Amino acid sequence: VAFNDQQIKEEQEDLKHQQIKLEQEDLKRLQIKEEQEDLELRQMKEEQEDLEYRQMKLEQEDLKHLQIKVEEKKLEQETDTCMVVPVNEQTNQTESEPNRNQHMTIHTGEKLFSCVTCGKSFSRKDSLTKHMTTHRNEKPFSCVTCGKCFRQKRVLTSHMRCHTDEKPFMCVICEKRFAFRSAFNVHMRTHTGEKPFSCVACGQSFSQKHVLTNHMTVHTGEKPFSCETCGKCFAFKSAFNVHVRTHTGEKPFSCVTCGKSFGRKQYLTEHMMIHSGEKPFSCVNCGKCFSQRRHLTLHMAIHTGEKPFSCVTCGKCFVFKSAFGAHMRTHTEEKPFSCITCGKCFSQKRYLNEHMKIHSGEKPFSCVTCGKSFSQKRHMRSHTGEKPFSCVTCGKSFSQKQDLTRCFNCSHIGFNFGQQSL
Repeated sequence: VAFNDQQIKEEQEDLKHQQIKLEQEDLKRLQIKEEQEDLELRQMKEEQEDLEYRQMKLEQEDLKHLQIKVEEKKLEQETDTCMVVPVNEQTNQTESEPNRNQHMTIHTGEKLFSCVTCGKSFSRKDSLTKHMTTHRNEKPFSCVTCGKCFRQKRVLTSHMRCHTDEKPFMCVICEKRFAFRSAFNVHMRTHTGEKPFSCVACGQSFSQKHVLTNHMTVHTGEKPFSCETCGKCFAFKSAFNVHVRTHTGEKPFSCVTCGKSFGRKQYLTEHMMIHSGEKPFSCVNCGKCFSQRRHLTLHMAIHTGEKPFSCVTCGKCFVFKSAFGAHMRTHTEEKPFSCITCGKCFSQKRYLNEHMKIHSGEKPFSCVTCGKSFSQKRHMRSHTGEKPFSCVTCGKSFSQKQDLTRCFNCSHIGFNFGQQSL
């Protein structure tokens, strides 16, 4: 039992790390996608509002002129009927001046009213108003790089930053730069702690809209993307695509330093910090630094001690939902990771990876003294004689965790594996 608990713990830690990576990469991809979609949506909305506002202003001015015409016509009729001669001829002339000026453009050819979209000019405002309706679905500004079209030049200018990598918006706190103001505004919330997006179901707040969208699947349970290999379902296609690679074994991202390949770009980015020694993530409580954000997240649990996810079967608690899900598989005996060569199934991907070395013959762990290679790190310890696992009761040391577990169970609490198996 204790041996299984030790194995469960290792499985939980591994899956916890993998799941955090998955969540971070998926959120990052979704964030980039949704920031771009939000930007385009806002730009389209602004274009439509600008167009409607200009049309409204033109219509108001035309209505005003029309009212003036009606009043003038009415005044003329009253004047003709009463035979009244205006006392101040200059005043009457001033009232009809806008119409007279507009009429004179017919003779002069002057065109005072210009379209802000295409630059075409008109002599009458009502003509410009009619013309503006032709631009509602028109997108005259196209990107020379990707061919995407836009209604306004300023929107095209903003889009071009996707290709040029221009980042004009800089955070004065951490000096991080952004191509779009919307992304910059989202980033600033990480410093201010602002969380404007709230869940209507549970009231939980989030700093970004896409995180709220992800959260809503907790309440709806909708997962439309299903894996044909293992049947696992996903709420987002991006997460589904990432999962499929766990079956195909595709690793398109390679390290230029050591040649190691990874299934995700984030894994490669984190791996590169091993070579650079960079540790950008620091704990605000104790100052300890980490090369990966997930390591910092795991470390923070030491300070908070919070474990909100509890197993109803054995009562064990977990910091992360992903680790809790991994633990539940130990009760259900689910093994979703299968070897494409021999069909053997495993509960965790790392066990599958270790197993695959049997077929590939890969031996990445080499002894610096004799040059002998091994497929697994624990085999290397057997060769070097290293014994990092010590029993706190008797002080005896072991090279493998399972031997330490056996020592504790057999020698100190009287549990015998041989008797258990009979």
